[in-house]
Amino acid sequence: MKITRTKQDQRVFVAMSGGVDSSVAALLLKNKGYKVIGVFLRCFTAKEQSYIDGCAEKEAEDARRVAEQLNIPFYVWDFEDEYKKSVVEYMIEGYKKGITPNPDVMCNKEIKFGLFLKKALEMGADYIATGHYVCKREIKNQKSYYAASWEDQDKKIKNINKNSKIIYKLFQAKDKNKDQSYFLWTLTQNQLKYCLFPVGDYLKSEIREIAKKAGLITADKKDSQGICFLGKIRLLDFLKNHIPEVCGPIITLDGEKIGEHKGAWFYTIGQRHLGVMNLQSKDNLCLRRNLKVDKKETLKTSPRYIIEKDINKNVLIMADSKKAELFSRRELKLADVNLINPRYSFKKSFQGLVRLRYRQPLILAKIFILKERPYLKCGSYKIIFSSPQKFITNGQSAVFYSKKGELIGGGVIC
Repeated sequence: MKITRTKQDQRVFVAMSGGVDSSVAALLLKNKGYKVIGVFLRCFTAKEQSYIDGCAEKEAEDARRVAEQLNIPFYVWDFEDEYKKSVVEYMIEGYKKGITPNPDVMCNKEIKFGLFLKKALEMGADYIATGHYVCKREIKNQKSYYAASWEDQDKKIKNINKNSKIIYKLFQAKDKNKDQSYFLWTLTQNQLKYCLFPVGDYLKSEIREIAKKAGLITADKKDSQGICFLGKIRLLDFLKNHIPEVCGPIITLDGEKIGEHKGAWFYTIGQRHLGVMNLQSKDNLCLRRNLKVDKKETLKTSPRYIIEKDINKNVLIMADSKKAELFSRRELKLADVNLINPRYSFKKSFQGLVRLRYRQPLILAKIFILKERPYLKCGSYKIIFSSPQKFITNGQSAVFYSKKGELIGGGVIC
């Protein structure tokens, strides 16, 4: 006889970051009757204190105090070595190669929904939960899933598994301005069945109001803006502690030298260089990004953008903002593609909505499947947009959605 466990018997390990979102996630789950255990993930602290602001300890203390307010157990789990290997080294090696990796995507894949999930299950968890703004839905029969997701978009999609009992889907959050589905495209069905996202059905303002009414100490705390687990450190400052500075030329497409930089690997496609006339300003982007431009350029005020990097020669190539065709394109290729629901099967292409950057508006595009599963190699997928897109950057994520906001999957631009 199968025994169904009630919520009162189910243990949920909540990744508590010390922020308001994960604090309220724990509160909501407790109010629903789950046995909630708070966990702070220590990933990058003591070994890098020379240039990290040390805020991790403050965040851990805030998480502990919230757990105390909620009267739930609280633990600190140390993933520092694993984080350095899986996320930090991945990011550094990517920049050395001239691409712009997304550490938040890798952090979710390897740490939060990798190591944290694994350890929580080993300790008897029924679920894990995070403060991500995303909505999870369960569909108990394949027919309704198929009709709800793709029938109105692409008749080429066919169902290849009609015996599945439950399918897990991810949708954009209620608060579109805070939606974090862009960073979760690597998740699998086997991970999602253990995941809860309590704040996804709320607006950020509603989350803060819930926190205030409960008297949580994080109610008015500002949102974190840094790289996953790294805290308040500028990316350039972080990279300089791992990659040496080497001066090199900044040139135009005609080969004219217009300035110098301190290492092509520190910069990304689309990075803006204001006219030299503004170099006297303390807030000038050129100074903040360590670009040194020749005095003869002082009469040129039109913004320039990095459109190409030659890592081997340590050269940055920049173009005037008026030459939009030089930094826009309609096509890109993907590697490491993941579909949230692998039961989807496509023929050769399907139409969808694509996002290239966090909070960027969705773009209508046609997505082509060029190689068989697994979709790991560069060129396994190709995307053609309905209109040219600026500053497409290798290493970043291209994530695709249905018209109804379902997160279908994504891949790494290559």
